Amino acid sequence: MKQNIFKSIADLRFAIFILLVIAAFSVIGTVIEQDESIETYKLMYPLTNRVFGFLSWDIILKFGFDHIYKTWWFISLILLFGISLLTCTLLQQFPALRIARRCQFFRTTQQFCRLNISTNLQHLSFSQLLFKIKEKKYSIFQQKNIIYCYKGLIGRIAPIIVHFSMILILIGAIIGSISGFKAQEIVPKTETFHIQNILNNGQFTFIPKTSIRINDFWITYTRQTTIIQFYSNISILNNEGNEIEQKTIFVNSPAKYNGIDYYQTDWKIIGLRIKNKDSSVLQYPFINLPNSQEKTWLTWISSGQQLTEGVTVLIDNLQGYCSIYNKFGKFIGNLELNEKFKTENSITLMDILSSTGLQIKADPGILLIYLGFLFLMISTLISYITYSQIWIVQDKNKIFIGGNTTRATFDFELEFLKLVK
Repeated sequence: MKQNIFKSIADLRFAIFILLVIAAFSVIGTVIEQDESIETYKLMYPLTNRVFGFLSWDIILKFGFDHIYKTWWFISLILLFGISLLTCTLLQQFPALRIARRCQFFRTTQQFCRLNISTNLQHLSFSQLLFKIKEKKYSIFQQKNIIYCYKGLIGRIAPIIVHFSMILILIGAIIGSISGFKAQEIVPKTETFHIQNILNNGQFTFIPKTSIRINDFWITYTRQTTIIQFYSNISILNNEGNEIEQKTIFVNSPAKYNGIDYYQTDWKIIGLRIKNKDSSVLQYPFINLPNSQEKTWLTWISSGQQLTEGVTVLIDNLQGYCSIYNKFGKFIGNLELNEKFKTENSITLMDILSSTGLQIKADPGILLIYLGFLFLMISTLISYITYSQIWIVQDKNKIFIGGNTTRATFDFELEFLKLVK
């Protein structure tokens, strides 16, 4: 009974079925937004208007469709698929490799009938034929008048490497799912922060207590004022606040420290520092314009005790200037850094306060996933090596010869014809 169970698990049809089930749930996880708040699912999948007539937020939360890749049943499916691959490797691939290494002599001439290509010769001597086969890099085994030859045995290892690589990928995916995390932080320039805004994490995730300081943030522009790239200079601090490592990051160039990646993802302007005519410095917060296709912020600077009198300041870049509008919305000029703007209340622009958006991500299983894909590529190259076999039996004055190959049948037939020509 145990043997039958293991054979069923190692069956290719069973593995394909489990893989299709995993793929189906992965499609669901792609369609349904993952790791969102309950309010988001209530808004997008209301009870009164079920998607496909049955899918609503209560079904999504009940079956864990909001975090499919971290559910016990999805991880169980991956483990079952991995067990199927491992069982297939032990029960089928390794025995097939051992059989391929054996000398499989043909004892009778009738056995040549089941080969893909075979013939009998009278014009070639036995020694001449062996010499030609040796030139083709075959390994030759002889018992009196019967010969067995093969080459390309390494090609039989490719399926084992494929299974091994897939198991590595599955293990890496499970480790990343249960112990990785992803966080998003919007931090003002010169501020220090801890990782707090966790977007998603696994059951065994450990959030480090590392401190990160934003030393500087800046943007480079083209002559047409479109953004080329935005940068953040960050420092990793220890528990005493001393700098451990410093790096400037930008899009697609993260900082890596202790298994955690710090990506540059976003930015925004949070306020202005303005000096009034009485030399007092005030800070004005910005609000983001709603329904704006581009990043645009504005604030109101009053000219005195009457809040209805003043100017509107609008900004959409970090090039060191902002635009000034009167209370009627008429443009009255640009204000640059350290420049005084004369109104009823003369103001000087001291600083533009910005913040940078960082995505912080840890995936402990990513190395295993990369390693698995490396072995998968290696196995693809190895699979192009053809495993070919040739059998020869000398019966009186006739030489019976035939062969088989695993792939590249046409090339093998050409090689075979050149041998017997």
